[in-house]
Amino acid sequence: MPRRTATMLASTLMLFALLCAGVFIRVPYSEMSPGPTVNTLGDSHGEPVLNVSGRKTYPTSGHLNMTTVRVTGADYDMNLLEAVYGWLAGDNIVVPHENLYPNGKTDQESTQENAEEFSQSQQSAKVAALKQLGIPVSARVIVASVVKGSPSEGKLHAGDVIRAVDGAPVTAPDDVAKLVTKHKPGEPVEFTIVPAAESAEAAKAHREPTGLTKVTIVTGKAEGDGHAIVGIRAGTDHTFPFTIDIKLADVGGPSAGLMFALGIVDKLTPEDLTGGKFIAGTGTIDDAGKVGPIGGIQMKTIGARQAGAKYFLTPAENCAAAAADVPGGLTLVKVSTIDDAVKALQKISKGDTAALAQCTKS
Repeated sequence: MPRRTATMLASTLMLFALLCAGVFIRVPYSEMSPGPTVNTLGDSHGEPVLNVSGRKTYPTSGHLNMTTVRVTGADYDMNLLEAVYGWLAGDNIVVPHENLYPNGKTDQESTQENAEEFSQSQQSAKVAALKQLGIPVSARVIVASVVKGSPSEGKLHAGDVIRAVDGAPVTAPDDVAKLVTKHKPGEPVEFTIVPAAESAEAAKAHREPTGLTKVTIVTGKAEGDGHAIVGIRAGTDHTFPFTIDIKLADVGGPSAGLMFALGIVDKLTPEDLTGGKFIAGTGTIDDAGKVGPIGGIQMKTIGARQAGAKYFLTPAENCAAAAADVPGGLTLVKVSTIDDAVKALQKISKGDTAALAQCTKS
């Protein structure tokens, strides 16, 4: 066999062996890529994303798009060839599997967690938006969840409103733990509550819940330091003066909070906040209107630009990462609060873009 032919054959066989190895060698990585974007001022699957009833709303234009990231599932077993392709592909990111699914988290656990965070983000978006508009929103402490097998199981229920513990008024979720831990394990503690059913009826009627019930629970003992516990997680619920429905399927996590809040503000404001411009963004939001960082920022800016966005509202803590690789034609606008975001929209609408706070690499 001629030497040239033998060399080509050996090279071909080696390449084939490498490709086979790339297919069969598994690596502990996952992939992130740009996901779909949805206009919070528009429709999704034939239904409005935001629907307000019981309050006057105003016409809107343009886009206020929330953005998403696609990730491979917890059970996805990436091979070396896919990892190399992901590293080389411009629109994808390959990250350690542990970053997305820490401590062996399953798909089901991740989906449940994302659903809970998404639901909470909707509540906080409503609160932040109404506060931004000066519309009063009342808050109350509730039983967010009950630990199975705990002293509270069967006595307290998710949705119960906690008015007092041992007669001391409860005004914040942290108050519950502080009052319970004043006891020793095995001692009784008295909760004054409004049952969840009455609370739900009150919410439908946009009124504060009434009808107090007293429940006595014998405290248990926590693992570790052995402090007294009752086995609940306290949270916050709100009474809104009118109905705001947020409907968006197949989306999870808290990162759409800012864009939901801005969509609500736009619908309830006579002024057209976007001026017909295509604006996208991301960021968590809390009840006070503070915007928090999110994951996958570069995937979201890519997805936004591919959808047609010209401006991207970026959480201040994500600015440096986002600015490291900005898609062409996209302006990154730095925001720390919902008030920052509303003022930025007003500047964009009026064409005063030189005054925008923009993200930089440092």
